[in-house]
Amino acid sequence: MNALSRRPWLADAMLLLVALLWGTSYGVAKGALAWYPVLGFLAARFGLTFLLLLPSLRQLAQAEGRAALIAGLPLGAILLAIFICETFGIAQTSAANAALLISLCVVLTPFAEWAMLRRRPETSAFIAALVSLFGAGLLSHSASLSFNLGDALILAAAVLRAVNVCLIKKLTHDKAMPMLTLTAIQAGVVCAGSVVVALAGGGLPPLPTAPGFWLATLYLALFCTIFALVAQNWAVRRGSPTRVSLLMGSEPVFGALFAAAWLGERLTPLAWCGAVLIVAASLWATLPRRAAAIA
Repeated sequence: MNALSRRPWLADAMLLLVALLWGTSYGVAKGALAWYPVLGFLAARFGLTFLLLLPSLRQLAQAEGRAALIAGLPLGAILLAIFICETFGIAQTSAANAALLISLCVVLTPFAEWAMLRRRPETSAFIAALVSLFGAGLLSHSASLSFNLGDALILAAAVLRAVNVCLIKKLTHDKAMPMLTLTAIQAGVVCAGSVVVALAGGGLPPLPTAPGFWLATLYLALFCTIFALVAQNWAVRRGSPTRVSLLMGSEPVFGALFAAAWLGERLTPLAWCGAVLIVAASLWATLPRRAAAIA
């Protein structure tokens, strides 16, 4: 972490990698849902994540670990809401649609930061967000954006994501806490919440035995959950939620590309133009400004 503090560009690179990983998650999750229902899949994914991070809970005996617990419980609750909306949405729409609609988080985050943290983002952040949104609109021509319930759930997840990055900033800024412990608590809340909701709705079938399901779940747990949440939590603590959201705004590009490669969903030339705009807006967000960076 000290190396990241001395080299801010490494943090930016980590966030772009998170965008790539989360972009692939839509296609992988859609494939896993062919074997198991949504709530069971979430319980398996985040239960596995919690088990992998179980050793980090030793930190709860220390003040830093207890700080992670206090922040992790509400952050886990909003993460549960995000993933329920996202995963039910993915089950009812295309992977490309999901990746594109979730990009509205980029546009919503500056306003969420303004409302929740009483801090108006720089004008350049608004411009970059609008460019990213316009690019997502062009990119949407490669998908069938016929609005349905799945799309509405993905939009709800985009709103919750914008709130989430601002809440991470509010609950963790200037507080010493281990990121692995924080992520473990978030994962535990999502797993437990998924099981409770599933039981209230009639329970779950036995876990699938298909190797493809468990390979997809392991990939999502290791890369799209543990690495991605640790990187996001760490970056939001030290920077602006709007900047973090912009850097991850390239997620729909990676999602659409992966959907094309993995699920056979095709991209049009206009969609490629949109992809270039999104990437350009994300890269522009990494350029240094004259004003002092928000810390």
